[in-house]
Amino acid sequence: MRKEKWKLMLQNKMFVIGAVLFLAVIVVVIFAPLLSPHTYTEQNMSMRLVKPCGEYPLGTDQYGRCILSRVFYGSRIALGVGIVAVVIETLIGVTLGIIAGYYGKTVDKIVCFVTDTTWSIPPIILAMAIVLMLGSSAQNVAISVAVVSWAQFTKIVRAKVQSLKGLSYIEAAKICGEKDISIILRYILPNLVSTIIILATLALPSAILSTTSMGFLGLGAQQPLPDWGMILSEGIQYIRNAPWISLVPGLAIVWTVLGFNLVGEGVKELLDPRLKV
Repeated sequence: MRKEKWKLMLQNKMFVIGAVLFLAVIVVVIFAPLLSPHTYTEQNMSMRLVKPCGEYPLGTDQYGRCILSRVFYGSRIALGVGIVAVVIETLIGVTLGIIAGYYGKTVDKIVCFVTDTTWSIPPIILAMAIVLMLGSSAQNVAISVAVVSWAQFTKIVRAKVQSLKGLSYIEAAKICGEKDISIILRYILPNLVSTIIILATLALPSAILSTTSMGFLGLGAQQPLPDWGMILSEGIQYIRNAPWISLVPGLAIVWTVLGFNLVGEGVKELLDPRLKV
């Protein structure tokens, strides 16, 4: 059955395109130092705002830095911060979802209230407020993105746990006096694995987009680190004379988010097509 699903996925052109885009990003992230013609900090003021050429395949910025190299190295920041954010929001969301779904009653009401309150605040506003309090850095962006994104995990995991805890073998474990933590770890958590994988996979492109958005606003990784959003933002003032400064990181963001989104949808179709995210 699983082999048949994989065959269907490989016949899905959109998934295949997403997988190709995804693998290309991974290759760039891993081999950025080898693929980059220059380091991301190397400056040559005599070559500032140079059009794409042999030495600088995608041109240079206002400081004479290689755009291709900065975008390649920037992929590590975008993906790294995105992954950290997803890990944090997964831990928070899944933990609260299990607690709310399993214990119900007052605990459930409190968790639902916090979840709904978080959802009621515009994510970008809340994320900006958190970064402004903690300070502008890649680490703080990861924290802020996680804080504004965990609620979806909680809602879906809570609903899943509520449907699981009424199963006969879980009821039998309760009657036999098995502790709650044991029931959760032995019976409930294993049944949540596919759901968690789907949610995390679909959350990653959103986290990357949020990360680059914060960088665009100047709240992400700071100079000389090559944050895609920051590079795009700095290039706007040169958009007429040197459009490649903003165009290249913009295309990199679209490429990455699109690839991860298509792969995420493919994983969802493979593991649980009925899951509503």
